Amino acid sequence: MNKNDFHAPETGKVIITPKGYLAFIPSPLPPAIKYTSEVVLSLSRADAALSELSGLGKYLPNPHLLTNAYIRREAVLSSRIEGTRAGLSDMWLEEFDPKEKESKDPDLNEVKNYVVAMEFGIQRLIELPLSLRLIREIHEKLMKGVRGDHATPGEFRRSQNWIGPAGSTLSNATYVPPPPEEMKACLANWEDYLQNRNQFPELIQCALLHEQFEAIHPFLDGNGRVGRLLITLFLIERGRLTQPLLYLSSYFESHRQEYYTYLQKVKTDGDWNNWILFFLNGVTETAQQAARQANQITALREKYLKELRETPKAVALIDPLFQNPYMTIARATQLLNITHPTARQVIKVLEDAGVLQEVTGREWGRIYKANEISRTIESPK
Repeated sequence: MNKNDFHAPETGKVIITPKGYLAFIPSPLPPAIKYTSEVVLSLSRADAALSELSGLGKYLPNPHLLTNAYIRREAVLSSRIEGTRAGLSDMWLEEFDPKEKESKDPDLNEVKNYVVAMEFGIQRLIELPLSLRLIREIHEKLMKGVRGDHATPGEFRRSQNWIGPAGSTLSNATYVPPPPEEMKACLANWEDYLQNRNQFPELIQCALLHEQFEAIHPFLDGNGRVGRLLITLFLIERGRLTQPLLYLSSYFESHRQEYYTYLQKVKTDGDWNNWILFFLNGVTETAQQAARQANQITALREKYLKELRETPKAVALIDPLFQNPYMTIARATQLLNITHPTARQVIKVLEDAGVLQEVTGREWGRIYKANEISRTIESPK
C-alpha cells in the first residue's frame, strides 16, 4: 500500500502501525455528499425502480417461488465474485438429491452456506434489528464448515488482514484495513450510522454503509459476501422491500473491475459521488431486471397451470419445479405422496407438455429438467 496514493484526508488517513506496516483508518460516517443534479436524478430513478419492485412483491401469487430462486441466484453470483465456480444447476441437483450433509465440492458448500446465511438473516430481522450482533451471527452461518472456517466464524478479527494479489504481504498489499484496535472504533461508528433513521435517503445510506463495511473489513474472511448480503437485509429492514427480491451481486459481478475501482477511489481520492452513482445505477438496473424476471416467471407459471389444468397431479408439481427445476420419479413420489408407477405417469404428462425433458439418457436413475423454467431463472433479460 503506497501512502502517496491516499490523498483525501476527509475520507480517512494512513497510519504507520507499531509493526511498521501501513494501514488505512476510514473517517466516521457520514461524509459530506455533493447532491449534484446527476446524483439526484440517479437517486430518483433508483427509488422509482425499487418502489415498483417492492410493490410487485405485495401482489405475487406465490412470492416464495421467486424469493427461493433469487436467493440462490444471488448466492451463486456473490460467491463467484470471490472466485467460486459452482452454478445454479449444481446447487439445484445437490438440494433435491443430497448424497451427504456436506458436498465434496468446496465451491458448492460456500454457495449453500450463503443461502443459509441469507435465509437466516431474513428470519432473524423479525426479532433482531440489523446490528453488529446480527452481522456476527450471519458470518458464522456463512463460514461454518467451508474454506475460511479457521478464520473465527462469527467473530470480528483480532489480527491484521489485507487485500492484494495472491502471494502479497502486508508490505506490498493493495489495501490494508484498520488494525484490530482501531477497527473497534470504526465498527462502533458504522453501527451508529446504521441506526440513524430518517435523516438520509435510504439508498444513499446503504451505499455508504456498504463501502465503509468493506473498508473496515472486520472479518478475516467473508467480508465481501457479508457486505453484499447486508444490502438486501438493510432494504428489507427499512421497509423498502416487501420481499427479498433485489440482489446487486449480478450487477457487481458483471461490472467487477468498476466495483473494486470505485470502492478503492473512495479511500484514495475521497470520490464518494462516483461510487454512489455506480451503486444507484446498480439498484435501478437490478430492480428493473428483477421486476421483468418476476413477470416472466409469473407468466410462465400461469401458462403451465392453464395448459395442465385437467391433470391435477401434474399441476401440483409446477410450483416445486420453480423452486428446483430438476425432477426425479423419487422426488415426485415424495412431493405428491403417490406410488412410483403413478409418479412415472405424472412425469410423462409433463414430458408430453414440454415442461420436462430427460437429461441423463439413462434407462435407470433418470433425471428430468424443466429447461424453460431454468432459463428464465438463470438468464433474466
